[in-house]
Amino acid sequence: MKPTLVVLAAGMGSRYGSLKQMDGVGPNNEAIIDYSIYDALRAGFGKVVFIIRHSFEKEFKEVFSSAHFGGKVETEFVFQELDSLPEGFKVPEGRTKPWGTCHAVMMAAPVVDTPFAVINSDDFYGRDGYFVLADYLRKTEGRKGMYSMVGYSLRNTLSDYGTVSRGECRVDRNGNLESIVERTAIERTDDGRIVYRDNSGQHALGEDTTVSMNLFGFTQDFFLEAERLFRQFLSDPANMSNPKSEFFIPLAVNTLINEHKATLKVLESDAQWFGVTYKEDRPYVVGRIRRLIDEGIYPERLWE
Repeated sequence: MKPTLVVLAAGMGSRYGSLKQMDGVGPNNEAIIDYSIYDALRAGFGKVVFIIRHSFEKEFKEVFSSAHFGGKVETEFVFQELDSLPEGFKVPEGRTKPWGTCHAVMMAAPVVDTPFAVINSDDFYGRDGYFVLADYLRKTEGRKGMYSMVGYSLRNTLSDYGTVSRGECRVDRNGNLESIVERTAIERTDDGRIVYRDNSGQHALGEDTTVSMNLFGFTQDFFLEAERLFRQFLSDPANMSNPKSEFFIPLAVNTLINEHKATLKVLESDAQWFGVTYKEDRPYVVGRIRRLIDEGIYPERLWE
């Protein structure tokens, strides 16, 4: 069995100011997506599903076709749109914001028939992350509720150019996730501390806090469970009246763990994360890619 890679690429990168999913950071205009898929193929993934939006479908498909990857991987494209809702629900008046990462994952259900991984299109997760996740996913074939994620140390996931959002994880002694909380507005202060801000003020976070970077692994039952929980989310008047409410992956994961319907193994990895959250991050990413090529981790041209 070869697991499937699901790529969250529907975001337009409002802070970055362009379709950052397609921005070339490699020496031959390779995007971060290219390196992610290259690593995933080496780890044994068999198909890639891109979750995109109709507004940039033509542009995206012209770049990330199966031919672009040298015919080495099967590609599918599915769409996350505001009106992609369960029967009986409609988009609230004035709503323009997408429904969130878990809603995006739900869109892949018709084309995924294996255990699968979920990644952000603009995050570089590192080769080892894909290997440890693929190895775990192969063990879950035919099972239910055996979820996983690759954890990263918070100190390695910050941007020098603005705040970031991360999922703060509590992990038990057996390496299973106890809870995951989405923290927004995380940054390093002038005095060197890492803090996040919410409605109650400023709070400190430890350097080695385990965080989720949306490198998750799921068995196929997650689709049905997510739809059930999304219906509950939409049935809550507070969510429907809030134009910024989102159905995040951590929300679904926390609920399923609390319902004892799933466990989530936090996998250890030596992988190094980096990403492009802001335009100013790009030179650093380009330099990191160059060093990895010089070290022999990647070829000069990925798809020859």
